[in-house]
Amino acid sequence: MPENENNFNELGSILIEKDAIASIARQSTLQSYGVVGLAPKNLLENIRQILVKDAKYGVDVEFDHEGLLIDLYIMVEYGTRIKSITNSIVNSVKYNVEKTVGLPVRRINVHVRGLRISNMD
Repeated sequence: MPENENNFNELGSILIEKDAIASIARQSTLQSYGVVGLAPKNLLENIRQILVKDAKYGVDVEFDHEGLLIDLYIMVEYGTRIKSITNSIVNSVKYNVEKTVGLPVRRINVHVRGLRISNMD
């Protein structure tokens, strides 16, 4: 898979890095109600995040001929409706990525990796 997506027009080409798309998806996810943070995709990513801060932490972006495939790994607030949170995330990420980048988002998968209890009262 390429590390970026090329768009061509009459004036030249536009090169969009996966990291840029991941950053947009990350910010949209973190601003969604009920999300307390992103989670690592796997153990290796968790170790890498400790050593070096990674902009793609908790977000995986792939390209295919039909559009973007985005996987999000999240932690949610205990007591919130997970289905409502994930639907909100999908809509927000899809809108923001398509509006900003101009590429169609084909699929967004939201992986809920855990629940966090913020207030014990």
